[in-house]
Amino acid sequence: MKTKLYNIAHSRAGDKGNTLMLSLIPFEESDYPALIEKVTAEKVKEHLKSIVKGKVIRYEMPNISSLLFVCEEALSGGVTTSLAIDPHGKTLNYALLEMEVEW
Repeated sequence: MKTKLYNIAHSRAGDKGNTLMLSLIPFEESDYPALIEKVTAEKVKEHLKSIVKGKVIRYEMPNISSLLFVCEEALSGGVTTSLAIDPHGKTLNYALLEMEVEW
């Protein structure tokens, strides 16, 4: 069955220049191995293709059962150069949580 990530995990976001960082933290620590299997950098890149123009790199953090996605070229040039209304990455964690996975 398919479900959205917001049913399984929560997320925080940050930004630096034109780089977006998205964390993915499961509500249940026991779901961490499944997230590793199902939420790849390639799948995140495809899901966020209208936002992220560069590479997506995934870092696994098993000691805190979390994933970190570093998304390059994701903020229309960055906070100081973008003409977007809200060029910060802080709200883009909700875009990640809308991703569907087979669960």
